[in-house]
Amino acid sequence: MTALLIDGKKIAGELRARIADAVSAMHGRGVSPGLAVVLVGDDPASDVYVRNKGKAAEAAGIRSFEHRLPAATPEADVVALVRRLNADEAVDGVLVQMPLPAHISAARVIGEIAPAKDVDGLTSVNAGRLLLGETGLVPCTPQGSIILIKSVLPRLEGKNAVVLGRSILVGKPLALLLLAENCTVTIAHSKTRDLAALCRSADILCAAVGRPRLVAGDFVKEGAVVIDVGINRVEDGGKARLVGDVDFEAASSRAGAITPAPGGVGPMTIACLLRNTVLAAARRRGLPDPNL
Repeated sequence: MTALLIDGKKIAGELRARIADAVSAMHGRGVSPGLAVVLVGDDPASDVYVRNKGKAAEAAGIRSFEHRLPAATPEADVVALVRRLNADEAVDGVLVQMPLPAHISAARVIGEIAPAKDVDGLTSVNAGRLLLGETGLVPCTPQGSIILIKSVLPRLEGKNAVVLGRSILVGKPLALLLLAENCTVTIAHSKTRDLAALCRSADILCAAVGRPRLVAGDFVKEGAVVIDVGINRVEDGGKARLVGDVDFEAASSRAGAITPAPGGVGPMTIACLLRNTVLAAARRRGLPDPNL
């Protein structure tokens, strides 16, 4: 069999169109959602991410506020900026781009973000709300992954799901989102025994470990939905290229549906960041959640 390709670019584009419509309706009510992004240092990849986020926000009608600080900026100054953004009524979402320079504690800075503006969904308050099944702001990549899964498998209850990776950014929140959909969920990690056999039990297999092509073709159950969150730079024939955590060609011969990497989950992450910004803007004003 040949797997159905889950087109993250197309699905993200459709989500962004719905977001733009929701923002336009909010403008009609005098509400103008705003997203503030803080970048500390000059990491090239982070610079690209921040510019792309700004462009995507503006294309959706969301005001974009960029704050670029030198790499040597003291931690106290970054915390002070976050606190100012918390108090700024023009800002609905605050995102601090990772990684931060080594002298700055990411946990300290994230902990300062107001939960109502935490569009990355990383504060302890939003993480706790996710665990408890309460309404909050959900991390963008896991939320995007769920949207991709449901594009090919609308009903998830009773499905066996395996999540490779236990990070607070992807693995743990993705497992909780799948559990909320009434899946039976297993989280695999570096100490998991017989990983291949575990993966073959999965109706839904999500890889988020940062190891190129870890998931071989024989890891995949016939007809499974495979979500590849990984983006890894490898040398191939003397040229650098990006590959996922899944051996795409091998897995495609067994899976029922699969995301490419890149071009699958990545576009959904920025789209879900915009989604969270709009949700935050509505909730801060006591408005109903837009249908996104």
